[in-house]
Amino acid sequence: MKSAVENLNPTRVRLTVEVPFEELKDSLDAAYKKINQQVTVKGFRKGKIPARVIDQRFGRGAVLEEAVNDALPKFYTEAVNEAELNVLGQPEVDITELKDGETLNFTAEVDIRPAIEIPDYSGIEVEVDAIEVSDEDIEKAVEELRERFASTSPVERAAEEGDVVTLDLEAKVDGEVLEDGVASDVSYTIGSGELLEGIDEAVKGLEAGGETTFTSELKGGSAAGKEAEVTVKVSQVAARELPELDDDFAQLASEFDTLEELRADSRKRLENMKEYDQATQAQERVLEKLLELVEVPVPEKLLEDEINTRKHNLEHHQLGQMGLDLAKYLEIQGKTEEEFDAETKDAAVKGIKTQFVLDELVNKEKLNVNQEELTEHLMRRAASSGMSPDQFAQAVVEGGQVPMLVGEVARGKALAVVVEAATVKDTNGEIVDLDDEDETEGSTEAAEVVESEAAEDKPEA
Repeated sequence: MKSAVENLNPTRVRLTVEVPFEELKDSLDAAYKKINQQVTVKGFRKGKIPARVIDQRFGRGAVLEEAVNDALPKFYTEAVNEAELNVLGQPEVDITELKDGETLNFTAEVDIRPAIEIPDYSGIEVEVDAIEVSDEDIEKAVEELRERFASTSPVERAAEEGDVVTLDLEAKVDGEVLEDGVASDVSYTIGSGELLEGIDEAVKGLEAGGETTFTSELKGGSAAGKEAEVTVKVSQVAARELPELDDDFAQLASEFDTLEELRADSRKRLENMKEYDQATQAQERVLEKLLELVEVPVPEKLLEDEINTRKHNLEHHQLGQMGLDLAKYLEIQGKTEEEFDAETKDAAVKGIKTQFVLDELVNKEKLNVNQEELTEHLMRRAASSGMSPDQFAQAVVEGGQVPMLVGEVARGKALAVVVEAATVKDTNGEIVDLDDEDETEGSTEAAEVVESEAAEDKPEA
């Protein structure tokens, strides 16, 4: 076999392959054997039909077609390996010449990863938010905790903002009660915004036993997006009572003995959260700067596939779960279809560039992924997917997506290397030292940043 490579552009090549006919012998033998098992000829046992009889009865062309279909993937792979190409996606194959007993010639056009030159990234500088926790932040956190320990008691008065009401609901569209539009004993806090639009105004002023009707657009269910006439009946009004902010509350709501200890712990927790946010912000901004430094051509077919994948996932998974279609989503977002397409393309381009650049860094820095790093990343991905680690791991293994997870962690480690070399300052002008982070945790967090930016190749449960 002889092969040659022609570069059509920085991301696409054409392979020209010439195969001497004798190298097709194994595939021809396999073709005769396969046809032998599929056909019957009077006078011959199944599987024992001579090749000359198959040629006479079914045509030599059918045998050649079967043999070529069997041989092409092998010769294509050999040509790719011989040229040391890093191919993307499936090739477009064209058989240019097939002479029985002489030769098989074909071409294969395929996208490849572009050659990328990683420049010196040690001069990257970014600014991130300073870690500042105010007394107001702490009081807000304590107040939220206090809200969680609120109690309720029935009252004989009209419902007010903040009250917890027990409701019976019935929704009609075009005068017909929806099968999934009836609910009883629904507990709802007025002002929480957790139910239908317009319900707060409808139930305020109603006492237990009161009933009213209002119009609202349904957000989910069988009639999502349609205007419904909703009848709501209040069966109970209960006032919420917050516990006193004192040491007794601290002992009730936490492991601390005093309110001051609880406040100090709240401060520490908020600082830790802001530290995490600051580290994530640094990683995102360093990545942005790195991508600006590198020229990355993007294969057209790969970009088209990535755009289609992102649109499909949004329409058929994310929006489907919310009972929305793309048109309604765009209306809510206040975007035109053209703006949505442009944003999707920009995100896809950025995702592909992120993978290319960080994969090149992985190779350049000779980065490896150990079991601890992979396990930590798997645990975090499982938590974000709502699956148990065992369920998520099983889905990953069955889907053959372990290499994908390894790639995410490796890219995270590559980004962590760049972040470590960069200068990160906060808005107060102070140098931010991210080296104190646990190495495994830091690379795993970076992997999450990479995952959110990169091409959409997520595990399917």
